[in-house]
Parts: sequence; structure tokens; C-alpha cells
Amino acid sequence: MSEGRKANPGCKGTGNTDSDGLRLRLSATSANLGPGFDAAAVALDFYLEIEATPAAEFSIAATGRDREHISRLEGNLILEIYKSLLETNGRPVLPLAIHMNNEIPLGMGCGSSAAGRLAAIALAVHFGRLGWSSERILEEASALEGHPDNAAACWLGGFVVAACEGRRVHVARVAPPAEWRAIVVLPTEPLATSKARALLPATYSRADVVANIQSVALLGLAFAQAREDLLRIAMQDRIHQPYRAPVCPLLQPLLPLAGEHGILGAALSGAGPAVLVIVGSEKSLPGAAAAIRQALAREMKPELKLCRFEQVGTNQFFDSLRPA
Repeated sequence: MSEGRKANPGCKGTGNTDSDGLRLRLSATSANLGPGFDAAAVALDFYLEIEATPAAEFSIAATGRDREHISRLEGNLILEIYKSLLETNGRPVLPLAIHMNNEIPLGMGCGSSAAGRLAAIALAVHFGRLGWSSERILEEASALEGHPDNAAACWLGGFVVAACEGRRVHVARVAPPAEWRAIVVLPTEPLATSKARALLPATYSRADVVANIQSVALLGLAFAQAREDLLRIAMQDRIHQPYRAPVCPLLQPLLPLAGEHGILGAALSGAGPAVLVIVGSEKSLPGAAAAIRQALAREMKPELKLCRFEQVGTNQFFDSLRPA
């Protein structure tokens, strides 16, 4: 299905558990989707998979992308949040032996931090027996992320639009059209979200804000109604992409492809530097991929991940774990 993808070992669903351990599968996500800044995201079918069991001391064995980084015990995002949540909630910190396979590239705008934070929270809830609801888990992840879109898409699956009211997260979700496909175009170098966010201005013109409101209103309906004809304009943005383009060199060559070669729309994936390209059907993928490579012929050679939209969220498994 995708260039350079490996089959997922083991985990067939979003999670599994027995008396001794916990298995999780958390999807990659693409947020913002053009005008949906900090509000809209979609889940993709490549994953962070984790299996954890109680142990005498912490250990991490990792395979897949960035395995050397994610297997470090010091400064590990998952372990730090796991320990902090248990301590804050008055639970003993149970050491874990963790095995993980990671397909989500770090620092590319594909939701690696949301997947990691949700994994840590799920581990703490399970092994600390915190009894949190699915809604509270999402609220905690959104608070840690600073915005709800990536966490909501990873936790719930599908296409989501999310808004915060204090700590409470309100989410609307639809299943993306079954025939649509995605191509995530990855450059060779990552980009820290903090650096990408620092490029944004403090204020915007009324014209730019109105244009984004119009586009994002169309975006939700385009996904809900499978309106291919709307997606090109529905993914246009004036709030964050123009300011991030200088540090996301794949964006400008790919935006003009929307409306051609079976490509319905294109936008930065999250804060970048990866670009999400949405394609109308499976049969359009080869032509779309060829057009992308031709458009980037003078740029760095990108990696193309051809994927589907993930419909199932990790929450469905976690809801089944809650006591009756």
C-alpha cells in the first residue's frame, strides 16, 4: 500500500490486555488541515504500537523509526508523563518493561507527541488503576498538547473537529470518505513544533480571518459529505501556512497540485514540515505520487507514505476496559 512501509507486527486492533500487561496501537495524525488551525485533524493508518508489562525496573526495547531516540530512558516523553501522573494521583510508580514499534516520524507534523502522550496516559490509567473515563483521558492529553486536534484524532479515529472549554474537550467526528486516500510527503529533516509556532504573527487581518472561516466551514462538510469538489478551497489557509512556508520547503511546490492528477487538496501536516496530500481514490495514487515527485525534482528527495484514513480510535478499546 505504501512506499517503504512495513507490516504492523502483533497488534490487530487498537489495544489488548491481560492480567499482566497492556498493548496499545495509536495512530499517526495530520492536524490543522489547512485552515483548521488547532481545531481539525484526521487519523492515518501508521502507528505507534506499545506492549508494556510490570518489571523490576524500567526498560524500553524499540523497533521502527527513531528507535534510538525513543528507547532512551532519560528524558523519555512517555515515561516522564507516566511517572508524573502516577505520583500526582497518589499511586506507586510501577516500573514497566516496554516494547514498542514506531512508524510515526518524530518532528514531522504527524502527531508523534500526541500518540506518545496518549500512550503515557493510558499506561498510567491502566497500571495505576486510576479509573479515568475515555473523556478524561482525552482532556488530559489535550491539556498536555496545548490544543485538542491531534489528541482527539488519535484517540477517536476518523476526521475530527475539536474545541476546548476550559479543560473540557468538545469533539465532532465523522468517518472520512472510504475511497479517499492520503499521501504524506516527508522531507529529510524534522522541524520542532515550537519553532514553527514561533513564526506565527500575534494578529491577523479581518480578510485573512474571514477567508479561513469560510474554508474551514467547507472543510468539515467536504469530509462529511464526500465533496471532492470542495476540498481544494476547503484546505486553503492564510493563518499559519504562509508564515511557516520558509521552513517547510515542500509546501509551496505542492500546493498548486490541488485539483490535478487526482489530488483533491494539500496542506501542511500539523506544524510541518511534512505535507498531507489527499487523493480521490486508490487508482489515482500512482499518478498523484508521480506528480508530487516531479514537482519536487529540484528539491530534496522526499519520502512518500501512501496511506488510508484510520477509522478506529484507541478509545474504543479503552472504553471496553472500564469496570461495569
